Amino acid sequence: MNTKDTLALFQHRFVPGTPDAAPFTLLLLHGTGGDENDLLPLGRLLAPGAALLSPRGRVLENGMPRFFRRFAEGVLDVEDLKTRTTELAQFVRATSVKYGLTGSPLYAVGFSNGANIAASTLFLEPELLDGAVLLRAIVPFEPDTRPALQGKRVLLAAGRRDPYSGPENTERLREIFEEAGADVAVHWSNVGHALIQEDVDAATAWLSRARPDGGS
Repeated sequence: MNTKDTLALFQHRFVPGTPDAAPFTLLLLHGTGGDENDLLPLGRLLAPGAALLSPRGRVLENGMPRFFRRFAEGVLDVEDLKTRTTELAQFVRATSVKYGLTGSPLYAVGFSNGANIAASTLFLEPELLDGAVLLRAIVPFEPDTRPALQGKRVLLAAGRRDPYSGPENTERLREIFEEAGADVAVHWSNVGHALIQEDVDAATAWLSRARPDGGS
């Protein structure tokens, strides 16, 4: 696939970082039914001044965009997920060159379906990301081989009453990342699948420690 075709893979929004901020980029990955505009306000809250790259998922489920297919609620089409993960990685590499982001720390921020493809990206394309904020993620699949995640940072923001991802699922995801060498933090909220301000505050504080400018 040539560069032009790769860039056209995903409809997306790009918001450049502010000139006075150190280079830092968030890859924003929406949940089911979202689009490329959905997480831009969250990205601005989490990392003011950072560059924002926000693609729209290419799969439609009852008219709602997603990043990969599923057979039923909670039953993922793993082969499709792996294919879509490769496509997303190709797109991110191409857009990083186009928008001058090469060398900038890149963190994924994903919610639900977007968090699951972000986790898959860490499993299958570990060199692409410096870390990730995974909001209401599940274990997308058990990786066949342990990814090399030394030096990567991961925040899992989970709801104790989430009907889609119980605490044991979150703990297993933590184990996979830690066994692969990642530095993992887990933030628990006493809620279900929806995000609350507590999640935003926790992610903002966590990301501020990852940024080269210290969040200033």
